[in-house]
Amino acid sequence: MLFRNPLHGLWAVLLLFFGLIAPAAAQRDEGAYQILSASYGTAERSVDVTDRLKQLARSDQAFRVSNEVFGTDPDRGRTKALRIYARGPDGATRTFEYREDSTVDGAQFVGWRGGNWGQGGHNGGWQGNEGGNNNGRDDGELRILQAIYGTPERHVDVTQRLRELARNDRAIPLTNDTFGVDPHPRKTKTLRIYVRTRDGQTQMLEYAEGKTIDGARFSGWGGGNWGRDGWNGGWNGAGNQGGNPQGDYREQQRYQLVILNGSYGADGRMVDVTGRLRSIIQDNSLAVRVTNELCGGCDPAPRVTKMLWVTYSVGGREQRANVREGDNLILP
Repeated sequence: MLFRNPLHGLWAVLLLFFGLIAPAAAQRDEGAYQILSASYGTAERSVDVTDRLKQLARSDQAFRVSNEVFGTDPDRGRTKALRIYARGPDGATRTFEYREDSTVDGAQFVGWRGGNWGQGGHNGGWQGNEGGNNNGRDDGELRILQAIYGTPERHVDVTQRLRELARNDRAIPLTNDTFGVDPHPRKTKTLRIYVRTRDGQTQMLEYAEGKTIDGARFSGWGGGNWGRDGWNGGWNGAGNQGGNPQGDYREQQRYQLVILNGSYGADGRMVDVTGRLRSIIQDNSLAVRVTNELCGGCDPAPRVTKMLWVTYSVGGREQRANVREGDNLILP
């Protein structure tokens, strides 16, 4: 008589079980849709969160859509949503919407964990229209050459920062916090935008501190494909292409440190510390120990080692830094 070991059957079941799981795990990053970009907020006020979504995707865990996760509240008092714009196998663009407090697991997106997506230059605005937003919004008559913020005595080039703000496609308040710098403390500052008209003439538009700008007059506003013409006219716009009428202006621009965004936390529980980081910049540099003091002593993720994610620019070149709790952040 042939006796069978009952353990053989158990091992067979286990091997079959794990054999099925392994291919499923391997295919997790093989969804049908390629992510183009992601926005968080409402139809009236939203921000681009593509880079933050990449950070969340790398953990390969489902997360809950919330202000804390994205480190911002773009429209206070309103229910917000995460919109992910993706391209399907047939080349058509589709919008995936996740309302605040719902969960996202990324299973249907190709390359989710690898983060090798969102680099196709897509900027559809909140409605996701390819190449820009609705109603000819990017069809203004003026092309931006350069943007400068400050006073005649002290000012900085903010062209790169204005491009980033324009991509959100909403009105921009002209404040020190918006540009991440106060070039002349205790003085009323001005944003000067130098533009070229369709007939080739150069003009200067001036906006006082505290006002807003919506970009409706500017060509290619939401796409950010402007301010790259080599124009450098200085505060008075008197210089020519490549000119430098202001002595130390270019040197100041070259080393200007601007904090664009700062988020502190772990496991999807985040707080926005952008304002705090900006406030402790001294002599165009920043050095701080990463602790709960960054958010006023709060602890967004108790009993978990947290991280600080910072996006900043030096001389207009965007960079990123990630620092563990207990370590020091030193910029630039």
